[in-house]
Amino acid sequence: MTDTISFDDFLKVDIRAGTIIEAVPFPEARKPAYKLKIDFGDDIGVKKSSAQITVHYEADALVGRQVVAVVNFPPRQIGPFMSEVLTLGLSDSNGDVILLGTDRPVPDGSRMH
Repeated sequence: MTDTISFDDFLKVDIRAGTIIEAVPFPEARKPAYKLKIDFGDDIGVKKSSAQITVHYEADALVGRQVVAVVNFPPRQIGPFMSEVLTLGLSDSNGDVILLGTDRPVPDGSRMH
């Protein structure tokens, strides 16, 4: 477990649901990854993310899938790609990423609370 934070600190992290509208291989990445475009609705729009999720997911199967991401981190340069949001997941027993998502559809841009 990491250090305890206040509830106010937690509220600063803006975690939203969005729908993947494009997923393509990212061959320039050091570790196998996809470049994602995720639609977070009218207020936030479409954002890009690099995600190391190639073990459990095929690129075409990701399109239309709703995921959860941190949308208020500063953009991060990953090789030639600028990742604008952090797509969230959990590691399985082998350390490979399983995406976090919703069990029912919610409007894109919905904030976690």
